[in-house]
Amino acid sequence: MRKLIILAVAAAALTTAACNTIQGVGRDTQAAGQAVEGAARDAKN
Repeated sequence: MRKLIILAVAAAALTTAACNTIQGVGRDTQAAGQAVEGAARDAKN
């Protein structure tokens, strides 16, 4: 039973860390998309 609790706590910690990482990647991707969009607008004008 103790091993199961330790495993559950470890899984919860990893899941929380993964969410923060994925959120950061999402922000980076969004910023890159905005940069490409801005460059496309500049090229169009």
